[in-house]
Amino acid sequence: MILDVIVEDKKKRLVEHKAAVSEEEMKQKALQSTRESVGFAKALKKDGLSVIGEFKKASPSHGAMDIKVDLKERILQYNDSVDAISCLTEEDHFYGSTAYLEQIRKMTNLPVIRKDFIIEEYQVYEAKVIGADAILLIAAILDDETFKRLYDLAYSLGLDVLCEVHDEAELQRMLALDVEIIGINNRNLKTFEVTMDTTKKLSAMLPKDFKERGKVLVSESGVSTDGDISALKQSHADAFLIGTALMESDNPGALTKHWKEVYANG
Repeated sequence: MILDVIVEDKKKRLVEHKAAVSEEEMKQKALQSTRESVGFAKALKKDGLSVIGEFKKASPSHGAMDIKVDLKERILQYNDSVDAISCLTEEDHFYGSTAYLEQIRKMTNLPVIRKDFIIEEYQVYEAKVIGADAILLIAAILDDETFKRLYDLAYSLGLDVLCEVHDEAELQRMLALDVEIIGINNRNLKTFEVTMDTTKKLSAMLPKDFKERGKVLVSESGVSTDGDISALKQSHADAFLIGTALMESDNPGALTKHWKEVYANG
């Protein structure tokens, strides 16, 4: 499966990263960082639809993006339209880089989430060092013990965590761990097929007091039409993470504002 390949490639990349900056050095850099994180969860809790606008150059399911707007212009538009920014830092399959996140950090005051296949503490420390405000943890690639260890480490460093699930078993695991932010990925990470029914189905399984307890629900992947926005509104998600559609738009800011209007108007 492609997910297994990505994780194995990530392990190889981690060897390179640690050769450049040792694990102990990265840990000390993170612990000594004086930068205060921008609240990722807080940005998603406001009234109305919140949008996490993504920056990625490719994906395994889509291939290379047809990018019409350069990074500087994209972030200028995101600053005027989205509520948080997601940056892919996975090198081999998404053509990402920690350098992209460092560039974005200098261009925005919005919260920035490092989206990657995080499997070790090193990557959490690295996320703090490069300027991330939050990280993605994927339930499908982590057992509960490892997930909780990385989750607690992130929060100890002032980072929020988007906890990604794509089926009922993973959702129940995250509810048992009492995580703050659950992201439902409409893309099956094993087959890479996309259906909005995933958010519809799993959101209906959340406890009735989920939002009352300050928890946050994010729907991820696959949004490309006004119909998708309307369909996902029924899930009562606080935010949508939108990647390909915004990456390939010639005016991502205007498209974001349009979809917020679609959401508001029902």
